Amino acid sequence: MAGGVQARGPAVAMTGTVDRPMVKCVVWDLDDTLWDGVLAEDGRVVLRAAAVHAVRALDERGILQSIASKNDPRAVREQLDHFALTDYFLFPQASWDAKSVLLRRIAKEINIGVDTLLFIDDSPFERAEVASALPVRCVDAADVAILLDRPDLTPAIVTADGAQRRVRYRQDARRREYEDGFTGPRNEFLRSLDIRLSVRAATPDDLARAAELTVRTNQLNTTGLTFSREQLLNLMARPENTLLVVSLRDVFGEYGTVGLVMLTASDDQWRIRLLLMSCRVMGRNVGGAVISHLAAQADQRGLRLTADFRHTDVNRPMYTVYRLAGFSAGQSTDKAAETVAGQTLLLELAADAPRTRPAFLTLTTD
Repeated sequence: MAGGVQARGPAVAMTGTVDRPMVKCVVWDLDDTLWDGVLAEDGRVVLRAAAVHAVRALDERGILQSIASKNDPRAVREQLDHFALTDYFLFPQASWDAKSVLLRRIAKEINIGVDTLLFIDDSPFERAEVASALPVRCVDAADVAILLDRPDLTPAIVTADGAQRRVRYRQDARRREYEDGFTGPRNEFLRSLDIRLSVRAATPDDLARAAELTVRTNQLNTTGLTFSREQLLNLMARPENTLLVVSLRDVFGEYGTVGLVMLTASDDQWRIRLLLMSCRVMGRNVGGAVISHLAAQADQRGLRLTADFRHTDVNRPMYTVYRLAGFSAGQSTDKAAETVAGQTLLLELAADAPRTRPAFLTLTTD
């Protein structure tokens, strides 16, 4: 393994923080919000300059955007095309359903938690309806001029990788369209993607993106901790630590850097202090492939493979990844503790757990 741990020593404390997640997607109402006027009544509407400025600035920050509007979808598409804004919005929802229903659809399509959405609407009724149904941050359209000052819309770091999020999601949409039309077994579908997985030691140049991932990744994060670039640099400086970055590509293009692993070595074990994966690779078994690779490397060094897992409100899928890979908390663990938010477990990989990765995936470690 590139960057294999050589030193031995006590485990370093993981000093990241757990906080309310950053906003991943801003959802805009249209009438009297993105533009002045009511499309269905006026026919012609006028863009609000402050709103358009915010749309473009949020896109540059790597924050996704969508639409929830009570309007005719064809008229909405035509108007957005006219204003050359269509490409900024992923999975726009225009219908007469409740706005909370539209927001749920958007979160499902993007595959993010509804608690990472922020909704902008001029109507107090619509904002109240959403707030009563969902843990969504709601903003009055009158406050758009100060929207960009919000801390939860101001990432500490915006990397080139992160700024491509909208483009990456559009690639994902093409992948889903291809998958929907594929008629063979799922393994054959995955094999046809020619998935190339890279696991390598991080360099200082990787740390901005690595820190960005810890902030943006909530569901597929084994501890829920976030780190700054400086914190990661300090952790890397400890000889017992290794930080690995995971990237992915397939026939549709680059996913970019999608995962992060922090390993700490001691006399008899490798301990996975942090494992996270972008939700964009869910369903590709990337987490399992990374774990099997680490297990094989640990076996070669005669080390046990253990892992920290800290339950949050949303990261249950990563606990499932660990359990499917062959990790357990041991017979003495109180089983009730396995589902308690804030409870940290030390898991250990069973000696007879499989070390093979999926046949549809090609792994490189350079």
